[in-house]
Amino acid sequence: MVAASFSSSVKELYLTVGFLGGLGLAFNLQPALTIIGKYFYRKRPVANGLAMAGSPVFLSTLAPFNQYLLNTFGWKGSFLILGGILLNACVAGALMRPIEPRQTTSKTKIKLDTASDDASVKKSHKKMSLYQKVNKYLDFSLFKHRGFLIYLSGNVIMFLGFFAPVIFLAPYAKDKGIDEYSAAFLLSVMAFVDMFARPSVGLIANSKFIRPRIQYFFSFAVMFNGLCHLLCPLAQDYTTLVLYAVFFGLGFGSVSSVLFETLMDLVGAPRFSSAVGLVTVVECGPVLLGPPLAGQLVDKTGEYKYMYMACGAIVVLASVWLLIGNAINYRLLAKEKKLEEARKEKVHSPDSTESEPLNKSKHCEVSIKSTGEGSAPSERETNI
Repeated sequence: MVAASFSSSVKELYLTVGFLGGLGLAFNLQPALTIIGKYFYRKRPVANGLAMAGSPVFLSTLAPFNQYLLNTFGWKGSFLILGGILLNACVAGALMRPIEPRQTTSKTKIKLDTASDDASVKKSHKKMSLYQKVNKYLDFSLFKHRGFLIYLSGNVIMFLGFFAPVIFLAPYAKDKGIDEYSAAFLLSVMAFVDMFARPSVGLIANSKFIRPRIQYFFSFAVMFNGLCHLLCPLAQDYTTLVLYAVFFGLGFGSVSSVLFETLMDLVGAPRFSSAVGLVTVVECGPVLLGPPLAGQLVDKTGEYKYMYMACGAIVVLASVWLLIGNAINYRLLAKEKKLEEARKEKVHSPDSTESEPLNKSKHCEVSIKSTGEGSAPSERETNI
């Protein structure tokens, strides 16, 4: 932002605000989301809701404040002041500390001694460590995860029409004959409701009735958001636009509060950082294409209502896709859990071991011990 204040062309703004600003926000968002999963488990939805409530706090005052900066200092001065404000995020980032215990030096020495015995073992260890480092940050095996694919495909559809209504809310109000400051105040109303909706929805999602089926809750929140956009063309004056901003803030906050909690519920906290990275990379496409396509629709039709109807239809379609996909996923998970319990009961039953010969019983005992030590409950079960 500070570098953007010294820009003299649109290409330089693409580099400073677009590339450098987006890269900085990505470095800011992912550690903040990942560290919540390491700090909290029992009240993780509430923690996510409170953490995500920080952005609407600033957004509720940013719209009129940015209009004031633009009228007083121009766009260069506005970028300079906003860049100085964003530098305060470094203080918040300095407070994020790891909580995992450090490894003792004796264990590391033993590992180094055993690895240095054979040169071939050392080379293979280096290769495996390099693969593990790459797989740690970009776990491509998540694309074989059924719940992750449902979540990712639904979000790709949703983000095509998710951010365009926010961007075009003030221009839509100006098109209805409302002045600039009143139109910018609609964003403040939406952000003010969003600020209280995120922790409140996080508290609801943390209840024992919602958290085991939080994917359904997320689907209905997306559907509510889409229905608000479908009803937006009915707002013809400032009062109804304020009412739309209130419901829009409620729907936007509901989706944002459980957006990453549902992902963590699917893949688990150990794989969450890699899942966030893959999701944000894939979602960049619809996030970038959505607003320009919406603007092109406004240019062709000459009215904003068709854009809001199209965005609402896309978001509702995404909610239906998520609802059906999650219903199928929950049923398959229940069947897999029953089959696993039946297999364990069959293996551990005393009748099966007594009826078999003596030489086979030893083999069964060894197999039982190996499965008991190596197997762990599925990520879905541990999260619930």
